[in-house]
Amino acid sequence: MSLGDQASDSAPFFSSDSEAEGPEDQGGPARQEEETSSGVSGVWALLTVLILCYINLLNYMDRFTVAGVLPDIEHYFGIDDGKSGLLQTVFICSYMFLAPIFGYLGDRYNRKYIMSVGILFWSVVTLASSFTPQEHFWVLLMTRGLVGVGEASYSTIAPTIIADLYVKGKRTAMLSIFYFAIPVGSGLGYIVGSQVSNLAKDWHWALRVTPALGLIAVLLLLLVVQEPRRGAIEARPEHLHQTSWLTDLKALGKNRSFVLSTFGFTAVAFVTGSLALWAPAFLFRAAVFTGEKAPCAEAHCASSDSLIFGVITCVTGVLGVASGVQASRQLRTRTPRADPLVCAAGLLLSAPFLYLAIMFAQASTIATYVFIFFGETFLSMNWAIVADILLYVVVPTRRSTAEALQIVISHLLGDAGSPYLIGVLSDSLRKTDSFLWQFRSLQLSLLLCSFVAVVGGAFFLATALFIEQDRNRAESYVPSDDEPIVVPKSGRSTRVPVSSVLI
Repeated sequence: MSLGDQASDSAPFFSSDSEAEGPEDQGGPARQEEETSSGVSGVWALLTVLILCYINLLNYMDRFTVAGVLPDIEHYFGIDDGKSGLLQTVFICSYMFLAPIFGYLGDRYNRKYIMSVGILFWSVVTLASSFTPQEHFWVLLMTRGLVGVGEASYSTIAPTIIADLYVKGKRTAMLSIFYFAIPVGSGLGYIVGSQVSNLAKDWHWALRVTPALGLIAVLLLLLVVQEPRRGAIEARPEHLHQTSWLTDLKALGKNRSFVLSTFGFTAVAFVTGSLALWAPAFLFRAAVFTGEKAPCAEAHCASSDSLIFGVITCVTGVLGVASGVQASRQLRTRTPRADPLVCAAGLLLSAPFLYLAIMFAQASTIATYVFIFFGETFLSMNWAIVADILLYVVVPTRRSTAEALQIVISHLLGDAGSPYLIGVLSDSLRKTDSFLWQFRSLQLSLLLCSFVAVVGGAFFLATALFIEQDRNRAESYVPSDDEPIVVPKSGRSTRVPVSSVLI
């Protein structure tokens, strides 16, 4: 499919009122040029972003609903920490390995139709998982793995649509709104999961909320969202053409800012994946060990920890994303390396607070929640900024592939294995099955998160060394396949190969 075939599938209905920064090469105002280039007016572009935010919120809400009712699931199936960790691992593995396929499709075909099919599939499978019988834990594992199909179809594509609707400062603002949905959706997953389970006295009902909301998302995608033209808003369509997938991978592998920021984001994924699944269960075990709460002895485990942790995740996510974007915006006036420096600061500052939260769990519940609050706030500073880094160091025709590759690497080395690794470490460290060692073994395992956060901060510091050069290269990109282009020389046109003029 050619680039022309991938243009917007519907014309704008309203005149543009966007104030995004856009080119004015053809003499018109920036807003009018932006609308003409992308094929989507300002009003419809904003509606598109809001719908994508809603779906992103559902995405993470569904992902962490299971974590919100994990004690109930462990008791219902009679499984240990290792098998509990597999619930997150099988989902992430499916999501991770399918992401490159959807990244390839997203760079070449209509993106909203790909997302619609994926989200419909995800909703159906999630609903099916809520009917898993007690003697078939493997069925729940299989359905959680299949949920990754729908999420891979969405996560690799949605940021590239926003990138094709906005540029520069407004793109960063819209991405920050989009990534607000990650912590808010995650927190709502804990809250809705635990509260629906409490009301129904059955954890199965917690998995039946997001499928209905997912069907609404599909309808909004099909009826409202418009497909923008790829890269047109950046006024470089004449330089953009599809290259082979292998060529895309080679180019991304040579992009040092992309590679290093991906490894930094891998550390973020490792820490958030571990805390997301295990934090509520860890806090519950701490309360049982100290005698504040009764152990889980019935079909329903009554615990307020998922609710409190969910609220903290929502609040700290909003504060973290907002403060990260604002800090980056202020620092950009002083240095072009602002983005990776803010990401590094967020991870390095989160490490000591997470360590203190884990160590204070048995001594003071209030202190634990305070340290979790600060640790998660600093950790959340990365979300929108990492996405923005990828979008401005990678050319438009490779962005879906880059998103997919970043998902594969960050999840393969991050949260695909971290929940299972924490669970296995906990099982291996547990000397007896007493309440003391159920708590202590998980506490010692979670200390690994603080170390990984420091390593991630180092990767972002390394990214700062190359970010300026890689951004300039992406912004001045021309094809490198040695096709002849016309270069003025002494007032005349001279044909030279592209490779001879690349810097």
